[in-house]
Amino acid sequence: MKIFIQNMVSLRCKQLVKSELDKLLIRYSHVDTGEVEIVGSLSEKKRHQLKNALSGSGLVLMDDKKSMLIYRIKNAIAEMIHDGEELPLTKFSDYLAEKLQLDYKQLAAIFSHTKGIAIEHFIKQNKIDKVKELIIHGELNLTQIAAKMHYNSLAQLTSQFKQITGLTPVYFKPSKVQKRANLELC
Repeated sequence: MKIFIQNMVSLRCKQLVKSELDKLLIRYSHVDTGEVEIVGSLSEKKRHQLKNALSGSGLVLMDDKKSMLIYRIKNAIAEMIHDGEELPLTKFSDYLAEKLQLDYKQLAAIFSHTKGIAIEHFIKQNKIDKVKELIIHGELNLTQIAAKMHYNSLAQLTSQFKQITGLTPVYFKPSKVQKRANLELC
């Protein structure tokens, strides 16, 4: 049986969850970001105890199936865009459908209905967040960033960046460097 835990984003969170599971004598086979594979079933009493134990650390044991699915979608998108060195070569819709073992149209409909935003727009926002990170790190030029993030051209990256942030990447770069320099003076 799988349970899903919101805000479980780091190795420290995983260790905390394992510790709480051990304290409550709840057997598990696997703990990963946002989810735990429980061996057997989980009684309501144990579920309540785990929920209380986790809440003190800012972790939330999710009960609602739609919320769990939204959380899994968000995690899959974050994993796809932020965790790997390279984006997958497959289309995002195919990646999500395969990763979550559900039809993409169903995922997209539930996501947009629940979050009030199209899943494609959420993916674009995450891609632009990654682009911002790459710009700030300054290791790649904008053409290299566009290629790394699978944009067809620098013009496409610039257009999407401006659509999401209101700035062009060229304008964003000096403003971030200046803000960092100002912070270092304090």
